[in-house]
Amino acid sequence: MRRRAFLALCGGITFGAPFAARAQQSGKLYRIGYLSLGSPAAEASRFDALRAGLGAFGYVEGKNLVIETRWLDGGSYDRLGALAAELVALQVDVLVTYTTPGVTAAKHATQTIPIVFATVGDAVAVGLVASLARPGGNVTGTSYFTPQLAAKRLELVKEAVPGLTRAGLLFNPANAAIGPVLPAIRASAQSLKLELAEFPVREAAGLDAALAAMAAQSVGAFVITEDPMLIYNSEAIAKLALRHRIAGCAFPEFAEAGGFAAYGVDFIAMWRHAATVVDKILKGANPADLPVEQATNFLTLVNLKTAKAIGIAVPTALQLRADRVIE
Repeated sequence: MRRRAFLALCGGITFGAPFAARAQQSGKLYRIGYLSLGSPAAEASRFDALRAGLGAFGYVEGKNLVIETRWLDGGSYDRLGALAAELVALQVDVLVTYTTPGVTAAKHATQTIPIVFATVGDAVAVGLVASLARPGGNVTGTSYFTPQLAAKRLELVKEAVPGLTRAGLLFNPANAAIGPVLPAIRASAQSLKLELAEFPVREAAGLDAALAAMAAQSVGAFVITEDPMLIYNSEAIAKLALRHRIAGCAFPEFAEAGGFAAYGVDFIAMWRHAATVVDKILKGANPADLPVEQATNFLTLVNLKTAKAIGIAVPTALQLRADRVIE
């Protein structure tokens, strides 16, 4: 059975101005802005999880809740600023978004409207909050450590492919969250005695060339870092990896789409949990004092069907500790 992501609360919660004026009132219509880096179709399960979470607290669309949405839908991250500004102009009570590019765009658009991130890489390392215990400003949410995730994925493919000597890293350089990831995964590669080849891709159109380059450079396995563009193209990447017979390890969506393996957080659970933070703010909590929470449990997935297709005999120990084995 899959383990749901567990969120550890860092510190206490206090209430106060200027956000106390947003406390829940009987008969009030709440307006939430949702800034997405994906499309309605690609993000349906996550968005529905947020809506379900809000519903559990009594917020019903069409009755006491309006959700204003803006979808990047495959566009350049440079467009996020304009989309965030549109939501701010609607005077939403809370703005919900995710990832470093999304939160950065929201922060630039407003310093007063509370911003809740459903998930983001190391929020402190990339400068989104002052600290986990007291984030300060108008931003809070749930974070996880992407450098450690990337390093763990590299360890997983090394275990699955014992003769591996050259590994690849697929990432989006347009996402500032990659900053602390690169030194961590380079250090991990060195400790595992692996040569690391890096493949930066800014848009989906570059994925085909990146995987072809991996094959040409004799990359035996690769890892992918968290990024919306890469996550929403999991199926395309999985098909390319299968075509070139390269084992990949990334986020759960990748393995579910046909990729070899995954090690990562449960995004659905995190989106639903974001509703808890939104509810606290609508009831008067000051986001500056709401601790940033941390995901502490992670999911391991192995796709045996893909492993067989690319000629990998998955070690029994890896299969036994996987939360889900796809056959």
